[in-house]
Amino acid sequence: MYGNRSRKNLLESVVTAGLGAGIVTSFAISQGQHPLLAFIITGFAIVISLMVDRLLN
Repeated sequence: MYGNRSRKNLLESVVTAGLGAGIVTSFAISQGQHPLLAFIITGFAIVISLMVDRLLN
């Protein structure tokens, strides 16, 4: 019952992290940052947030 990590929870974490990082990415691109660099930073932010999510739960 407790501690059961389902695929749905992982998907929710990915979507939440992606949306949050995507908002910052959109702002960075609008300020003139190169889009490839912005998307690399977004991917890195998603990976870090998923690692933190796994460690804290």
